[in-house]
Amino acid sequence: MRLTALLAAALLWQASDFNAPRTDAAPAADPQHLRYERALTLPGSSSGMACTMLDADAFAHSASRSGDDLRVFRVADGAAPVETPFALSESAAQPDEVASAAVQNLGQRGGDLVFDLAMPQRVYSEVDLQLGAKDFIATAKVSGSDGRGGPVTSLGSFALFDLTQQKLSRSTSLPLQESTFPLLHIELHLASPAGGTFAGLSPSIVEGATVPASREAQTLYNVVASTNSVKQKGAETLATINVPAHVPIERVSFILDPAFKHEFLRAVSIQAGKGGAQENIDGEIWRVTRPGFGAEPAIHDAKLSVDAVMASNLRGSATITVAVKNGNDVPLPIRAVQLEMRQRTVCFEATPASAYTLRYGDVALRAPVYDIKASGGFARLYAGETKPIVATLGAERINPDFKARADTRPYSERHPELLWIGLLAAVAALGATALHSVKQQGRKG
Repeated sequence: MRLTALLAAALLWQASDFNAPRTDAAPAADPQHLRYERALTLPGSSSGMACTMLDADAFAHSASRSGDDLRVFRVADGAAPVETPFALSESAAQPDEVASAAVQNLGQRGGDLVFDLAMPQRVYSEVDLQLGAKDFIATAKVSGSDGRGGPVTSLGSFALFDLTQQKLSRSTSLPLQESTFPLLHIELHLASPAGGTFAGLSPSIVEGATVPASREAQTLYNVVASTNSVKQKGAETLATINVPAHVPIERVSFILDPAFKHEFLRAVSIQAGKGGAQENIDGEIWRVTRPGFGAEPAIHDAKLSVDAVMASNLRGSATITVAVKNGNDVPLPIRAVQLEMRQRTVCFEATPASAYTLRYGDVALRAPVYDIKASGGFARLYAGETKPIVATLGAERINPDFKARADTRPYSERHPELLWIGLLAAVAALGATALHSVKQQGRKG
């Protein structure tokens, strides 16, 4: 019995050691152990900073969602491939690029609200007004100046609206041209959606303003999967798309029949799952299209996508189900549903008379660490001082020289099931020995 207990304790110690985090160093990247390869083609004999945009395949067949095993190799003069430092970037607005614009000189002039906005000292192309009003259509006349008595430049008139009482949407954003004016002057005229006078006009309606990232800095997306197969189930329009493991999904977009021009507002539910794991995201898509009347401009505004960061923690392929809830309205003429990821770009320093390949597919690798700060090319690229060469990413193929790494783990790690079988056998033996001992004691008693 004592021997069985010792065996069980030893097996439990081995189990805890097996589950402890590994501290061994990751191996170096070797072209022969990277299962997939893709040519990076440069125009002519180009040299300098080159960039290529990654697609879904690069993540579907990489070892992780973050692409830790992505590597760029250079071959020159028939020599062996040499690993080339690269930078992997994601398209995204910087967190600090949403700023406030202070409201100044707020007042009322006749039937208009007038005020100034002190703008942040950077390029901007949109202003979101916080308006404490409902059920309105408004015209905002915007002009810009240096705020010190210099010339005033008209930036146009823009339509704002709140049509939630009509089961439509609300928009209070000013889509400007790229501007750097320190001061914006706004004349805001509100009216009833039916064309009458807006009731309750007061300067207190203007509660504030924020300035999102400029369009030049906004997030760009690539389609990674899509379907044009949609079906109706009760009051919902459903679309189902399967995506491989590791492929980032960050937005869902809808393509409608171009002939469809009607206004609408629909709730959208997006679900990703495999087995027992489920993720759910809710959003809305909408369109408002109205002709102008009197001095009011026409409205042509729409939102046909939903931000949906999902399926990031699933180790296997996932099924994405998108449901558009029509309620009592006629279903939308959806022609396609698209899953999108933020643009991911690989940039490297190219030299003449060299061939480059992107390789991936080695689970043993960890994210590389390069000293790219020493490269003036990378510094100029991220400072926006240089335009990179566009490298064409070739078709994916299996590395013809691929050789799987030898598994050097101890036998117990390569076959963990044997550990648990032994543990269960030891526990069973311990129980049998204990039961036999109890029976022996009973007979003696």
